Amino acid sequence: MYPIIVLSFTGLLTLFFGLNNPRSKTILPATAIFLVIGLISNFADWNAPGSYFNNMIDVNNSIIIVGSLIILSALFLVLLSSGLFEDENAHPAEYYALMQFSVVGALIMASFNNLLMLFLGLEILSIALYVLTGSDKTNLRGNEAALKYFLMGSFSTGILLFGVALVYGATGSFDISAGTVLGGAALPSKIFFYVGIVFMLIGLLFKISGAPFHFWTADVYQGAPTLFTAFMATIVKTAVIFSLYRLMVAGFSLEYVFWVKIILVAVALSLVIGNITAVVQDNFKRIIAYSSISHAGFMLMALTGITARTFTNLAFYSASYVLATISALGVLIVVSRNSLKDGRPNENVEVFNGLFKRNPGLAVVLFISMLSLSGIPPTSGFWGKFFVFTDAIRGGYLWVLVLAVVMSAISLYYYLRPVVASFRSVGDETPVEVGTWQKIVLYSLTFLTLVLGAAPGLFRGLF
Repeated sequence: MYPIIVLSFTGLLTLFFGLNNPRSKTILPATAIFLVIGLISNFADWNAPGSYFNNMIDVNNSIIIVGSLIILSALFLVLLSSGLFEDENAHPAEYYALMQFSVVGALIMASFNNLLMLFLGLEILSIALYVLTGSDKTNLRGNEAALKYFLMGSFSTGILLFGVALVYGATGSFDISAGTVLGGAALPSKIFFYVGIVFMLIGLLFKISGAPFHFWTADVYQGAPTLFTAFMATIVKTAVIFSLYRLMVAGFSLEYVFWVKIILVAVALSLVIGNITAVVQDNFKRIIAYSSISHAGFMLMALTGITARTFTNLAFYSASYVLATISALGVLIVVSRNSLKDGRPNENVEVFNGLFKRNPGLAVVLFISMLSLSGIPPTSGFWGKFFVFTDAIRGGYLWVLVLAVVMSAISLYYYLRPVVASFRSVGDETPVEVGTWQKIVLYSLTFLTLVLGAAPGLFRGLF
């Protein structure tokens, strides 16, 4: 609860830092310090579970760890942004403030105990991202992406809110545990309740880029500045998957037989559409977009077989995915700045050509991140997929496991394309310069990916 208050205050403070000098050099380090303060405050409730705001927000050690993952992801992204907002059209104070507000929304979504707080957190998260997506006004594709994200996001939020209204009408309460009172009720009296569940699932599947509500993902990821693409691909996905977990397990657990069918359809479609479509992409951000659709399917697999370890498995998968995705897009941020195409940073796979000769460290970071996303040992991505596979098996859905393994094999093609390009011989061998903070972040993320791959119990032992 404390980081929600801290980051709400520091977000406003960051805006004031930009009043006199919008591109002040102190804004970035100040934002990083604010996030560190928020991270420290997050542990004030460690081993002291409880509820706040009239039981509307829940706090326990597991939620604190997820919140820490969200804040750390934001901190890594802020440090990666070093040197990105130096042109005259940039407004870094606003960007960093919106990132903090968006983190607040993500924290609320990960800890809500009331459907109104779910809606509030989702709106705080989304509205900030609508603005950040179109923050580069000189990029027409970015403007189109922002409008598309705003319009489709507004529709999905409206659908979710309609679902909340139907669930409230059926149960008489916004509390997520209110659905348990209908556990033994006959079907006719639960029709509105079931429709409400479906609408809420549609709204949240849109936010997590789950098929068939994924159509916005590739265009928005490609059009948004790469830093904010990484924000959407990691922090948003983490917040939404844990809000789905809380909703399905704490709120609708007695209706498992009903909603698991919807989850299974979303899993199958996400795995097939995400992986098959990624194969034909040339733009690296579009590859990551369809990869994120596929990973949404893997995350949703954990919900098909709810056990005592499902939350832990989901947290490990999210951590693994966050580390690898920020690493991959971080390398793109660095490399594309040194390679322009039609006046814009070149974001196609070809931008990695010869990277091993130009900067071996970045090539290794890219290689490890691609291995982790594809689920190859000794990276953490292997264990992440293994753990969610066990949930699917416990649920008795062997066909989902077979489909996931086949799709993982297909994913090797598009994940290894950037790796192959980085080892390809090219005429231009100009060294790629990397900033100090960017180097620290990328190497740290790669190190953590390998550590969690070698010793997954280090993270799982926290739960």
